[in-house]
Amino acid sequence: MTATPRAIELAKAAALAADDKRARDIIALDVSDQLALTDIFVLASAPNDRQVRAIVDEVEDRLRDLGAKPVRREGEKDGRWVLIDFVDVVVHVQHSDEREFYSLERLWKDCPTVDLGLPDPAGRQDEDDPYADAPARTTGWPGLRD
Repeated sequence: MTATPRAIELAKAAALAADDKRARDIIALDVSDQLALTDIFVLASAPNDRQVRAIVDEVEDRLRDLGAKPVRREGEKDGRWVLIDFVDVVVHVQHSDEREFYSLERLWKDCPTVDLGLPDPAGRQDEDDPYADAPARTTGWPGLRD
């Protein structure tokens, strides 16, 4: 069994919405052969809780425009790993630390990926972030970088 065309449409819309909010490492896995509950997992990550929430809100808005309503939204209070269940598609937006620790890609490694048609992130420069190329902050003071 493969993902339905509707699930693929929703996954692509969710991925594009996440990409528009600068989500990182966006992938979609066709889990339809492994799970009877959903067809596709969309995985995305962000470096902070605020961005996780912004991505989640944008994904929900875009999919609502396509007539998809979430049946469940979990983890929003903590903002570290938010799951939005649209039945055909389940979107996981994780803080980068959780994404690395739980490694859902490894757990579902036998599932094929879905081509999302996203632009190549390597060629994208984040013109809104003056610190995009700066190393990660290592001091204890917010806003200071080495």
